[in-house]
Amino acid sequence: MSQRRIAAIVLAAGHGTRMKSEKPKVLHQLAGQPMVSHILGTLGDAGVDRICVIVGPGMDDLTAAVAPHQTAVQVDRLGTAHAALAAKDIIGDDHDDLLILNGDNPLISIDRITALLDARQADADPAVVVLGFRAQNPGPYGRMVTNDHGALERIVEAKDASDDELTIDLCSSGMMALDGRTAFAMLSEIGNDNAAGEYYLPDVVGVAQTHKRTCGVVIGDEGNLLGINSRAELAAAEARLQKKYRALAMDGGATLTDPQTVYFSVDTKIGRDVIIEPNVFFGPGVTIADGSHIKAFCHIEGADIGSNAVIGPFARLRPRSQLSEGVKIGNFVEIKNADLAE
Repeated sequence: MSQRRIAAIVLAAGHGTRMKSEKPKVLHQLAGQPMVSHILGTLGDAGVDRICVIVGPGMDDLTAAVAPHQTAVQVDRLGTAHAALAAKDIIGDDHDDLLILNGDNPLISIDRITALLDARQADADPAVVVLGFRAQNPGPYGRMVTNDHGALERIVEAKDASDDELTIDLCSSGMMALDGRTAFAMLSEIGNDNAAGEYYLPDVVGVAQTHKRTCGVVIGDEGNLLGINSRAELAAAEARLQKKYRALAMDGGATLTDPQTVYFSVDTKIGRDVIIEPNVFFGPGVTIADGSHIKAFCHIEGADIGSNAVIGPFARLRPRSQLSEGVKIGNFVEIKNADLAE
C-alpha cells in the first residue's frame, strides 16, 4: 500500500440539523476530540498522502480544526457526489486510489480502510469498492444489490427502492474507495434523476458499469459504520468508544475497579499497575506512569502524573499540572499550572 498514492475526501459540509446546534456537526466531540479528528487520525495511520475536507459556507471553525489539511467549500448542497466534486482541484487525478469518507462516521477503523484499499488494489482493478454492513433494521439505508458472484451492481436509496430491494439487508455506509485516476470523471457523470433531485455518490457504481468496470463490496461492523446525526447517536458512539478504551486500558495492565464509571479521552496514556477507582474522568492530554493510584471521583485533564503517585479522592488536576514520582494529592485539592517535585 505504501507504493501507491492514496488521497481521501472527508465529507463534512452538513449542517447537522438534528443536533440542534450552531456548531458544525462534525465538531461535536467524542472522547475529548471532534468527531472529524478521529477520521483524520485514522486516515493518517493508514498512510493517506493527501486529505481534503469538504466544508459548508461560513464553517471557519471547522476549517481551522482540520488544519493543516486543505478544505473545499460546497456552496450549494446538492448531494454527496456534488460535495465530493468540490475537491477536484485540490486532489487532482494523479492518485492511484481515492477514499471518500463521511465526517460523521468517526468510528470507522483502520482495518476497514485498509480492507477497502486492498480490495481496490486487487488484480480485477475494480473502479469502485463500497463499504457496507448487514443491517438488523435496514430502514432508511441504501441497499446494495450484488450479482451471483458477489460483485456490486448498484446501490438503491431506500426512497427509490422497490419492494423486493427493500428486503435486502446489505446496506451501504456511503463510504468507498475509487480508482483515483478516473474518480472525478465518473463523479461528473452522475445525474440527479431521483426522488430528492440530488447527485448521489452511490450512483458512481452505475457510472462505472457503463464504462465496463467492475465494482466490489467490503463488509464492516454495523455499529462502527453508523453516522452520527443526533445527540442520542453521539452518546451511543461515545459509549462504544469508552468501552473500547476501557478494554485497552485493562489489557495494558491497569486495574479499573468499576470500568463503566471511568471515562477516557482518545489520547489518555496509562502505564502498568495503575489503579483507577470509580467515577474518574480523564480529559485530553493526560499521561499516568506505572504504579499510580487514582482514587474515586477525580477529574484530570492536561496533566502528567509520575510513577507511584496517589491522587484523590475528589481531586481535580487541571492543564499543565506536572507531578513527579511518588507525589500525593489529597481529597478536594485542585491544581493547575504547577510542577510538584518528587
